[in-house]
Amino acid sequence: MDTPTSGEDVQTAPDVPRDGQDNNTRTATRTPAIVVGIVAAIVVALSLFYLLRPVPLLVQGEADATRFDIAARVDGRVKEIPVERGQNVAANAVLVRIDNPETVAKLEQMRTAMAVAEAQLANVLVGTRAETIAARKAEMERAQAALVLAQKTFERTHTLTEQGNAPQARLDQATDALHESERGVDQAKSAYEQAVNGYTKEERAIAKANVEKANADIQSVQSIIDQLVVYAPVATQIYQRNVEPGEYVSPGVPLVTLIDLADVWIHFDLREDLVKNLKVGDRFDVRIPALDDRRLAVEVKLIATKGEYASWRATRATGDFDLRTFSIRAYPVERVPELRPGMSAYLDWRARQ
Repeated sequence: MDTPTSGEDVQTAPDVPRDGQDNNTRTATRTPAIVVGIVAAIVVALSLFYLLRPVPLLVQGEADATRFDIAARVDGRVKEIPVERGQNVAANAVLVRIDNPETVAKLEQMRTAMAVAEAQLANVLVGTRAETIAARKAEMERAQAALVLAQKTFERTHTLTEQGNAPQARLDQATDALHESERGVDQAKSAYEQAVNGYTKEERAIAKANVEKANADIQSVQSIIDQLVVYAPVATQIYQRNVEPGEYVSPGVPLVTLIDLADVWIHFDLREDLVKNLKVGDRFDVRIPALDDRRLAVEVKLIATKGEYASWRATRATGDFDLRTFSIRAYPVERVPELRPGMSAYLDWRARQ
């Protein structure tokens, strides 16, 4: 019987798998599934978070401040504007000078009329001069002497006429001369009494009224001249120059626009459904992008409705209604010198509390 030799092939038994290798294989297979499950759970959680969380309602406002439009109250040409845009000015600082030569000339005319009225009043108060009284007395005495002469002439002529030695025409002439002399005496006597008594109280009142009228005319023209120089009402900053030297301006034309940086607020325009829980005195924070998103605490000082033109119109024909627009004015709790009118302000209106 043949036996296998060492050089011939020997059939070996197959390898038996080990338990450790099986465990490693199963672990390597589960790891990707676990990672995928974790990622899916995270995605679902994030989706639910973003879907269920309240959507922020961003509201944009704008910084604003008190502005003054300084207008001309007289007409004329702009002579000088000694201020520049952006310049800080103190109260009563000169803003604009207006030139009006006609008004200045009218003031001199009124002053001359005042001098005439005062001279007339002084003349009335002094009374009649002594020389005038003496002249009026002399005229009265001369008229009385003429009356005596006329009376004697009439008597002689009357006697001669009765005796038939003088014609009737001569008597008539003597009679007219007598009457004329009597009227002359009356006139001279009245003039003398007027000179002695001086001016009446009515004439004195008229003279005083003329002086007062002239004074009122001077004050009226002077007030116009005073308005040729325009002053700043309060300490402010020059926001805009609306005219230039040489331009002709009329009353009511804005010359310079001033802005009070000490009175700055944040202005919002909101629908009425957003202000239902808002009241004066509420405080919240706003972000100012121009100040590196700086957060400013502001306090509501004014809630006012705007006109019909600012209403939010309904977009559906039924089931909806128009909403009015309200103007909200909120002032910074602490003064911020860097805050300027025109800067934007943002806040999440739902999360403002």
